[in-house]
Amino acid sequence: MDVVDTPTPELQTMSLGLYDLVHFALMAAGFALFAYFLYTWASRQEVGRRYRPAMHAGLCLAAVATVSYLVLFVTWESGFTLNGGLYEPDAEARFTGSTRYPDWAVTVPLLTVELLAVCSLTGKRARNLRATTTAAAFLMILTGYVGAQLVADGRDRTALVVWGLVSTAFFAYLYVALAGAVRASLPHMGREAGVSLRNATIVLLASFGVYPLVYAIPVFADVTPAWFATVQVAYSAADVVAKVGFGLLVHKVALLRTAEDVRAGEDTHPEPVWISNVHESDGVLPELRDHRDGHRAEATRTASGRG
Repeated sequence: MDVVDTPTPELQTMSLGLYDLVHFALMAAGFALFAYFLYTWASRQEVGRRYRPAMHAGLCLAAVATVSYLVLFVTWESGFTLNGGLYEPDAEARFTGSTRYPDWAVTVPLLTVELLAVCSLTGKRARNLRATTTAAAFLMILTGYVGAQLVADGRDRTALVVWGLVSTAFFAYLYVALAGAVRASLPHMGREAGVSLRNATIVLLASFGVYPLVYAIPVFADVTPAWFATVQVAYSAADVVAKVGFGLLVHKVALLRTAEDVRAGEDTHPEPVWISNVHESDGVLPELRDHRDGHRAEATRTASGRG
C-alpha cells in the first residue's frame, strides 16, 4: 500500500493569496449557480411541455449546487484561522473536499436527465437509457469518492488508481450512451437545434473530463497548498461550465425544438418563441372542443368572445 506521507490536501497551511483565490472561486461559482437557478425558474415556461422536464432537472441541480457552494464557502471560512500571515486549518477544513461529492452524486445524474429530455428518444428506450445513465453517473461519483476520500483519507495511491479506473469505466459508459442518444436524435430535429444539442453534449463531456484529471493529481505528485488551491479553482470552474454553460445550451435546444413543434403543428405554445431577437414561431393556443355540437373552436376565439 503506497500511502503518501504528507498531510491531506484540506489540512495544509494556506498563504494569504492562495486562501483568497479559493475564497473568490467558491463565491463566484456559488453566485453563478444561484443566478442560473433564478434564470431557469423565470424562463421555465418559455419551452413546450414536451421539453419542460429538462428545465425541471436544471432547476433541481442548480438549487442543490447553490446550497452545496454555500456549505463549501461556510466550511472554508470556518475551517482556517489566520495566524502569523498564514491560514492554518482546523478540524472543519477536512470537509472542504468531501462536501463536493454529495453535490455531484445528485447533480451529475440530473445532468444526464437534462440532456436526454431534449433528445428525440421515446418510450421504453428513453426510460431504459435514463435509468442506466443516472445509475452510471451516481456510481461514477460514488466510486471516485471511495478512492479520493474514504481509503486512507485519499492518500493511498493504489486505491486512487483502482477506484479511479472503476469510476472511469462508468464515465466511459456515460460517454458512449449519451453520445449515442444525441447521434440518434439529430436526424429528428432541425439543423440549428442539432448544432446546439451537439455543442451542449461537447461542453458536458469535456467538462466531465476535468474531474478525473484533477482526481489523478495525488497519484503522480504530492498535493501542495498551491496544488490544492488549483484543484478547488478547477472544480469550481468545471462546475460552472458543466451546470450553467451546459444548461443554457440545453435551454436553447428546448426553445428551438418547441418552435419546430409549433411550426409543424405537432404541439401548441401560448407565446411566440424568440431566440436572440429572432422570431422562431408564433404563439398558438390549443383548440377546445364544444361538446354540445361536436365542433372545434379555437381557444383564442373563445377567450375573446368570438368563438
